[in-house]
Amino acid sequence: MFAPAAEVFADAAVEPVPAIELTVLMPCLNEARTVGACVAAARRFLREAGMTGEVLVADNGSTDGSQELARHAGARVLHVARRGYGAALQAGIAAARGRYVIMGDADDSYDFSALHAFVDKLHAGADLVMGNRFEGGIAPGAMPPLHRYLGNPVLSFVGRLFFRARIGDFHCGMRGFSRDAMQGLGLISPGMEFASEMVAKAALAGLRIEEVPTALRLDGRDRPPHLRTWRDGWRHLRFLLLFCPRWLFLYPGLALVALGLAGFAASGAEAGRMQLGIHSLLYMAAATVLGAQMVQLALLTKWVGIVSGVVPPQRWLDGLSPYLKLENGLLAGMLLVGVGLSWSAWLTWDWGSAGFGALDPTQTMRIAIPAVTLMILGAQVAAGSLFAGALNYSWASSERKSPA
Repeated sequence: MFAPAAEVFADAAVEPVPAIELTVLMPCLNEARTVGACVAAARRFLREAGMTGEVLVADNGSTDGSQELARHAGARVLHVARRGYGAALQAGIAAARGRYVIMGDADDSYDFSALHAFVDKLHAGADLVMGNRFEGGIAPGAMPPLHRYLGNPVLSFVGRLFFRARIGDFHCGMRGFSRDAMQGLGLISPGMEFASEMVAKAALAGLRIEEVPTALRLDGRDRPPHLRTWRDGWRHLRFLLLFCPRWLFLYPGLALVALGLAGFAASGAEAGRMQLGIHSLLYMAAATVLGAQMVQLALLTKWVGIVSGVVPPQRWLDGLSPYLKLENGLLAGMLLVGVGLSWSAWLTWDWGSAGFGALDPTQTMRIAIPAVTLMILGAQVAAGSLFAGALNYSWASSERKSPA
């Protein structure tokens, strides 16, 4: 049942109280028209379900009296100075007293009296329970057509593809989770992209993710929504791309390297009357170098995420770790540079034996371009290895200096 009134109305600074079963968390910024009804609905659910719980409103600087209205309705109000949807939710999760947390917007677009499906999934062992508005039903006018038919489906598809998470609605604002499991993910995004970060990190960490149908109704706002379609859509997409370097760097890089090497291999072959000339070779060299750079960036980005604790260790990277050492990288880089230099030296010797006369660029460049490409790749591998080694050393040093 409900906690005593004094406990419900207390601020976060009071003495610790025993943990309860469920916290219903609502981020809030100027929701005076609706926050009271949302709090009342959540309290009604707790009472009817017979659960010990609280309603926590994480207020992000409201100027319309939302705080007092939330308190009057029976919520505990947490003042969050740092602005942003994600910042409010991070503070709310940290201050929540419940073993489980169910979060949802305080604009009356979700029914807080109908949380049974979320609770059942959490009790059954799910770490994160996502609402699915496309299965639960979207009331007319509740979601802009651009979001419903383009933005959300595209971003949800990208999320499923990148993180292998079988989620139909990646950005539903109502979701439930184990508080301990969520705090272990190290969530950091202050803005709307927090919604993507939560799902991406949960999937990468191997948490159990479930979905339940969730109805979306027309909100009760009398002001424009905080969500900005293009700005926040780009922030979500940017986060997904940066957080999954295999799609941003690795796969395109491997494709470019394969294209470049195939071009070099076919440089002497004839296809009908067409033969790949030195101009084509130059483009193949550029593809190879750029592709190798992108592959290296993918590895470095993933490594940064792992050593900083932002993403969990990856099994495939653990398998490669005995070979991805500074000394091995330097040796491979020096070997590539050495082969390129030797090739260039042979070209110079051949030129000298001909009396340093005029050269046929068509023939000479067929040797010079691959030689220069090898030297660039070698320098790139060596530089990347040194950077990774310096990064690892710096992180290890900072961990030793940090207090236990």
